[in-house]
Amino acid sequence: MMVLLAEILAFSLFAFWLLFFLVQWLAQALGAWLGRRHTARGTAPAEGVGVVVGGMLGLLAFVLALTLSFATTRFEERRQGTLMEANAIGTAWLRAKAIGHPRGEELAKLFEEYTKLRADFITAPLDRDVVRSINEKTSALQNRIWDHVTAIVRERPDPISSALMAATNEVFDSSTAERFAFNQSMPVQMVWLLMGIAVLSIGALGYQLGMRGLSLPILSVLLIGMWTSVIVVILDLSAPRIGSMRSSAAAYYWTLDGFNPGSTPARR
Repeated sequence: MMVLLAEILAFSLFAFWLLFFLVQWLAQALGAWLGRRHTARGTAPAEGVGVVVGGMLGLLAFVLALTLSFATTRFEERRQGTLMEANAIGTAWLRAKAIGHPRGEELAKLFEEYTKLRADFITAPLDRDVVRSINEKTSALQNRIWDHVTAIVRERPDPISSALMAATNEVFDSSTAERFAFNQSMPVQMVWLLMGIAVLSIGALGYQLGMRGLSLPILSVLLIGMWTSVIVVILDLSAPRIGSMRSSAAAYYWTLDGFNPGSTPARR
């Protein structure tokens, strides 16, 4: 079921918005029908419904705030990770250029290739094969870079080569941290909790309106639309490779611009 949800989100955020809106609208309509039916039969509770509905709406507001905070934190971690990794690559490239060793130029070229590959990782779609291929290429390129760095350190065991090794190690650590951040999304349980509470709350609200003989179709549609929009934004923020709110690879392109002033690297 979660795979289907992810596929709908990847296909179109509006399609998911419309589908979830319809589910909530049906829940509200069903609740209103049950409320009117119980009132007509005289089996509707005389009091306490408003208290229960208020409690459910309050819980929904709390869960919305909780999940929004979670999604925003994950998004910020990915965004900050791209900047930190791009800066680390830039530092390692500068030290490779300044090392004064025959391997320095080749190492700098590898860092340029590595930067493009990391930009591809950030902009990769929700495709496991594509992401796996990029990760494999990243590991292979890291091994080639480390071979050069190791050779330089062995031939010149001085503070300059040690600084290059430290910078390279930071580059690799940053890529691991960014990969971890992109693998972290909102837990499935939290997604279903949010959606389930939203559907139950709007159904309970519809029951209360139906019990009192009220319709309020325009206000109900607006309320459902607002809740749906907030939930879609939360899911969009928490998902690293789907939706419109995705991490930008601009920092990597800016780093490439610094490697080759005046040139325009290919962007995706």
